[in-house]
Amino acid sequence: MTDKTKQDRVLIFDTTLRDGEQSPGATMTHAEKLEIAGLLDEMGVDIIEAGFPIASEGDFAAVSEIAKNAKSSVICGLARAQFGDIDRCWEAVKHASQPRIHTFIGTSPLHRAIPNLTKDEMADRIHETVTHARNLCDNVQWSPMDATRTELDYLYRVVEIAIKAGATTINIPDTVGYTAPRESADLITKLLENVPGADEIIFATHCHNDLGMATANSLAAVEAGARQIECTINGLGERAGNTALEEVVMALRVRNDIMPYQTSIDATKIMNISRRVSTVSGFPVQPNKAIVGKNAFAHESGIHQDGMLKNAETFEIMRPEDVGLTETNIVMGKHSGRAALRSKLEDLGFELGDNQLKDVFVRFKELADRKKEIYEDDLIALMRTTTDPEEAQVKLVSMHVVCGTEGPNQARMTLNVDGKDLQTEQTGDGPVDAAFNCVKALVPHEARLQLYQVHAVTEGTDAQATVSVRMEEAGRIVTGQAADTDTVVSSTRAYIHALNRLLVRREKGGTDQREVSYKDIA
Repeated sequence: MTDKTKQDRVLIFDTTLRDGEQSPGATMTHAEKLEIAGLLDEMGVDIIEAGFPIASEGDFAAVSEIAKNAKSSVICGLARAQFGDIDRCWEAVKHASQPRIHTFIGTSPLHRAIPNLTKDEMADRIHETVTHARNLCDNVQWSPMDATRTELDYLYRVVEIAIKAGATTINIPDTVGYTAPRESADLITKLLENVPGADEIIFATHCHNDLGMATANSLAAVEAGARQIECTINGLGERAGNTALEEVVMALRVRNDIMPYQTSIDATKIMNISRRVSTVSGFPVQPNKAIVGKNAFAHESGIHQDGMLKNAETFEIMRPEDVGLTETNIVMGKHSGRAALRSKLEDLGFELGDNQLKDVFVRFKELADRKKEIYEDDLIALMRTTTDPEEAQVKLVSMHVVCGTEGPNQARMTLNVDGKDLQTEQTGDGPVDAAFNCVKALVPHEARLQLYQVHAVTEGTDAQATVSVRMEEAGRIVTGQAADTDTVVSSTRAYIHALNRLLVRREKGGTDQREVSYKDIA
């Protein structure tokens, strides 16, 4: 690779399976992680951060399996500045043809105070742990967490230490989404100018979206000399999320005139993986989300529609097909067979086994009998209701709701709980509240409902309602989704979906998978 090619190339580092999965309730199953990793590899992602191996046995197993299966991507694992973390990370990623260890420590005053390390003590820890990682693996990435709030002189010092210890990539995280684009670019410029050896390594940028500037900050850093962008599909991540992969890739392509950089990403696979991540994480994509939102290529204004009919470039700076989006067609209905359904779902990125297809086909037929037109979005919503067998301890058998302006709102419900049908009748402030009270009565729990959202999947009074719920109990956070033309039924199924996940978490014991903390570093 020539120096010019290195200067023009921007590496895409995807952390959907690590940072993205840290979103409360976004935990993925082992099979789902492997599937998403395969799609990322196929898309051309340069580096996949597959997980945090020390966090749990499940994370270790997933990272190990992903490393074994990777075809072209570098497979990376995360490790705190601790020998045990680094050793565990190496055990997981060493199976990859291109492994990487990513180790980090918080360097800002606020983060130094947590493990109670002085500047000198932290500097020594960085030297020791990066050296240890480099002795195991020749591809080492180091991150000073909360770099954008770290004293500049100290940041210079620790970055130099990490480079001398053998780090080949230095990532500069805007951990709390505090930075503005001009500051992001200025920081990379100063590091390149003031740190010995900075021109021999790759600088990366990891931006959070707390102020809505993650993508802008990442691109500004690239213009200043960073050559790796850390991002996630759909911007999934803690709090307001991360830089979105689809946004930076398309921004680099659409504005190649002012940002003449190349990436290895096959953009036509963006919509496919966006939908899969949304489905397996339980986090729906907002309609007005850039690139992958439902309205990203929609036009309602008469002036816009007229301009589009005459020339699509009048109001669209990219083509839907550039991101793998095909126009919604009415091709599925109540007369469609299983082969057609399987083919259509495969086009949408869903690979189903025979048993899964059988279950989905039954629900597809039920939907087709109630809905005149079946759109792609309807099928995607239908797939979001698929429940893993291990989670199906509670199933909705039947329900009847009475609601209106007069009298109490009532729900009568039958649930199958561990193979036994149970019945109850409850009242509530509304039909959904009454239905949820029925579930609570039959399956007692102390979980608190943190989020309840209803979205219409398509237009019309017969549109499916997709409902998302988030529940928390004793530190365990789970999400559930369901879709139905009846909003109350959809709400109840989503609630039960989340409850099933909660029951599985109870049985496994423990809270969220990420129980590691700073107290273990000191």
